[in-house]
Amino acid sequence: MSGVVTLAVDAMGGDHAPGMVVAGLNIAAERHPAARFLLVGDEAKLTPLLRRYKRAAETCTIRHTPDAISNDMKPIAALRNRNASMRIAIDAVAAGEAAGVVSAGNTGALLALAKIVIKTLPGIDRPAIAGITPSARGDVVMLDLGANLTCDARNLVEFAVMGDVFARTVLGLTAPSIGLLNVGSEEQKGDERIRQAADVLKESPIGSQFAGFVEGHDIAAGTTDVIVTDGFTGNVALKTAEGAVRLMNALLRQVFSSSLLGRLAYLLARGRLEHLREWLDPRRYNGAVMVGLDGVVVKSHGGTDAEGFAYAVDVAMDMIVHRFNERIRDGLVRMVGPISAALRRDSDEARRLASAG
Repeated sequence: MSGVVTLAVDAMGGDHAPGMVVAGLNIAAERHPAARFLLVGDEAKLTPLLRRYKRAAETCTIRHTPDAISNDMKPIAALRNRNASMRIAIDAVAAGEAAGVVSAGNTGALLALAKIVIKTLPGIDRPAIAGITPSARGDVVMLDLGANLTCDARNLVEFAVMGDVFARTVLGLTAPSIGLLNVGSEEQKGDERIRQAADVLKESPIGSQFAGFVEGHDIAAGTTDVIVTDGFTGNVALKTAEGAVRLMNALLRQVFSSSLLGRLAYLLARGRLEHLREWLDPRRYNGAVMVGLDGVVVKSHGGTDAEGFAYAVDVAMDMIVHRFNERIRDGLVRMVGPISAALRRDSDEARRLASAG
């Protein structure tokens, strides 16, 4: 894709907005010369910030609104507020003014507004939240991270298709391996919906990439490039991993600061520890994508800083420049036949067994 790319940005979303947002856009503008930002928020707060950040000022256009969606606002209340910065930014995508939107605001409100205003891609039953997490073998794509607490087999297969395209787009993989998160790797493990999804994937056009069932420890091991699960399990796994990283960092600080010998050991290992810190830096993995929507929607962590927000903008630009949604459409077209045939066959078999019983 050539030419200017416009992103709508919710300037008022996030714990440290709008300062963090504008500082982040200043960083992102250096990385993406073709990017332009429709900055939606309180002009009285944004104008002084843009005077401070020259590169952001050159690439941002303010769309004024004094209203914002708070972190504790319920999605139904957010849907009623048409003047909130998040809503106006999403409206810009739906109207074709912007190719995508980035917000560090309320996740539930962002998902609800995006589903209602932007809507899902044709053939997608439900959108999912996809993100990247570190592993022993490199970065891993995981979805769903919380959009859908319960899923059926069709949803899991659609998530696998979207995860495949995400890994190709963001990680640059040519044929990413895909695993279904389960309570065991054996074929008989798990409930009916996950076994049914596995049967469909085995016979699908991406069947050669499907590695079968994976377990919780496989996420950190990097056993597959894409981990597919329902939103309840995915969100628990994500928060558990984040907590483990924080615990490890705290323990390392305690070990290296508790004694003179520890401080000396730190000086000797400082180079490698700095590499580890950069590798596990949560800002590097900031920017979860709400995949399956008819537009690019990226959710930044609410507590991130400017560098982290810039990473979220990086993800949005990758989605747009590499035509992420068009590639999902193509992938779904190839999968429609196998999905329908397998689900219909399983349904017929279930009815046969029921009548025989």
